[in-house]
Amino acid sequence: MAGGTSGAVDSVAVIGGSIAGCAAAVVLHRAGARRVVVHERATAELADRGVGVAVHTERCAELLAAGLLDEAVPWEPMRVRHWYVRDGSSALGRVVGSQPLPFRAYGWGHLWQALRARVPREVEFRTGSVVRAIAAGPDGVAVRGTGGEERYAAVVGADGHASLVRDHLHPGLTPSPAGYPAWRGACPEERLRGLGDRADGVCAYVVFDGGHMVVYRIPDGRGGRLVNWVLYATVPGAMAASRTLDAAHRERLDEITDELLPPFWGELIRRTGPDSVFLQRLYDVTAPRYSSGRLLLLGDAATVARPHTGAGAVKALQDVAVLESSLAGAGSWASAAGAYDAARAPVGRAMTALGRRLGRGLVEATPAWRAQDGAALDSWWEELAGQGGFGGRELAR
Repeated sequence: MAGGTSGAVDSVAVIGGSIAGCAAAVVLHRAGARRVVVHERATAELADRGVGVAVHTERCAELLAAGLLDEAVPWEPMRVRHWYVRDGSSALGRVVGSQPLPFRAYGWGHLWQALRARVPREVEFRTGSVVRAIAAGPDGVAVRGTGGEERYAAVVGADGHASLVRDHLHPGLTPSPAGYPAWRGACPEERLRGLGDRADGVCAYVVFDGGHMVVYRIPDGRGGRLVNWVLYATVPGAMAASRTLDAAHRERLDEITDELLPPFWGELIRRTGPDSVFLQRLYDVTAPRYSSGRLLLLGDAATVARPHTGAGAVKALQDVAVLESSLAGAGSWASAAGAYDAARAPVGRAMTALGRRLGRGLVEATPAWRAQDGAALDSWWEELAGQGGFGGRELAR
């Protein structure tokens, strides 16, 4: 409801200034909030954080219509997914199946920059603002942090998987480790010339016993492209402790690169360079309620599903879109928050369940990949993901 006022909210603190936090600030201002303050703990811009983000074309159309995606943000098309296995001869490997995959591939930083630019001048965006505690009461919320204590009519938690706002709403609810990490990197495309002939519009799922690697191109923001990749596999006896690869995770990556991947994909990892590869720790968590009283959760603060779902950024932006439509039809914060919770909490539960199913089939209990053909692979995928949600569920407004 751009340009309107709902009367449902007066002053709001948004905890977290990432994609979800920036989008929330935009819609809260559009909904007529008199004062919106974003508290972002990082002191530098977030544009360099993250790598590739895949957005299903149908979800993309919905978010463009909601004013939460910008058509000017650069993207690369995906049209088809090829499943590759190592066969001992082809550099790319043998294709055991292909499926339509209508997605757009973005750079995380480009999405964030576009949303940050949309945050109105009237919104106060504070960097280096660490919120240490909140205290919610019937008349408002006290927020204590870097600048002392301030009071707001409501608080929106967009503060990620380790959300302080979620801790307040649901004490003792903590993310559960997936049991395996993701290695991530993005290699400039020019480093791969001469290695193999890869068609545009192809997303590669490179599969092996105990894991898989997802590869697609994203814009680099300078007129070129990066080859974005994420690899999932178990590391027996070790847990990821940080983004930096320790000896066990480096050794496991080397083993996969040298022995399990077809040569082209192994070389992609090598040419990315060890200093440009990082670990992503994977978690499952979903809040039983997305709102209570004057507190509301969205994005990863509300639900963290394993990234196999292809819908993390989509779900965060959908949360924000539904928050806006809820505010538009409500006369009070309580009624808007209740409508939002009823619409989005079930989606969070479904996405978490889907992430676990996909994690089991793609990492923890993989099929005999080399024995697959196209029909068998389609049947296996339908059983795994056929309940819907891959790439995000349809946005109900």
